[in-house]
Amino acid sequence: MARKIITVFGGSGFIGRHLVRRLAAKGYAVRAAVRDVEAAAHLKPMGDAGQVVAWPADVKNLASVRAAVEGSYAVINLVGILSPWSKQTFDRVHVDGAKNVATVVAALGIKRLIHMSALGASLESESRYAQTKAMGETAVSDACPSATIMRPSVVFGPEDRFFNIFASLTRFSVTLPVIGAPIMPKIELGGEHGISIDFFGKGGPAFQPVYVGDVAEAMVNALEDGSTAGQTYELGGPAQYSFKSLMEIILSVTGRSRILMPVCFTVAELVGFFIEKLPKPWLTRDQVALMHNDNVLSGNLPGLSDLGVQAHTVEAVVPTYLDRFRTRNHKRIIQG
Repeated sequence: MARKIITVFGGSGFIGRHLVRRLAAKGYAVRAAVRDVEAAAHLKPMGDAGQVVAWPADVKNLASVRAAVEGSYAVINLVGILSPWSKQTFDRVHVDGAKNVATVVAALGIKRLIHMSALGASLESESRYAQTKAMGETAVSDACPSATIMRPSVVFGPEDRFFNIFASLTRFSVTLPVIGAPIMPKIELGGEHGISIDFFGKGGPAFQPVYVGDVAEAMVNALEDGSTAGQTYELGGPAQYSFKSLMEIILSVTGRSRILMPVCFTVAELVGFFIEKLPKPWLTRDQVALMHNDNVLSGNLPGLSDLGVQAHTVEAVVPTYLDRFRTRNHKRIIQG
């Protein structure tokens, strides 16, 4: 009996590799549709011989999308960018690309489409990333009303670009930023010490990080449950954290003592202006704009538990992959 083919656009990325592994384990044939086939070579051992195939495709090119999708049982679109470069703009990837995939899926009568958006997607956001994610959702739903939309919060896991980036900063910097701190500290008189100064306020924006394995499992479960068609899900972990508390977790896990530096949005935007010129910037002005609002579940839409997934905590997972950032003394203490 022939395996059902699942085409995964963006299959070689951070979330894609976890998803491809789970789909292969479920017995599906996986067509990883990617722009760089060589970069997807690591996916092939995830299944039996010929079960996982890297397929050249670009969501911005309608013909290549159609070629990648033909013969598929279902399609999952994970393609997204955190910062634009060259011809890879937010509009072309998040809106035009998403519309191309959904249009082809509908035209070919393919049974299921799962589209990955982002928590905080909104036309009213100050961030172009969030605006185009919202526009992409509309384009997908208009072209393919049965599509299932997933909105994950910040996704963490072994190859993430959040915990790994800030943990790497601890190797050469004596400070870690707390973005979103007040412009002016709050000074209070009285009390036991006579005066107190609050530099951090509420600790910056709040996040509800979700483990990459939980996101992948949620997508597989949604794929196999027809009742999820046409639904939108918000994917977040079991707890909310301020930016400051996430930096504190990194310091605790790595065993490093660093100064937490309050950084208001104005200063962060200035820093982002220079850093965003780099090939893979860890901060851009658009990301700062995105942090003007908390990135947490609204509570108005179904989530992981509705898809049969028990969310993993940051505390349980992050220490398992930040080992290389730990100080030697701290590592010996952990290992006993």
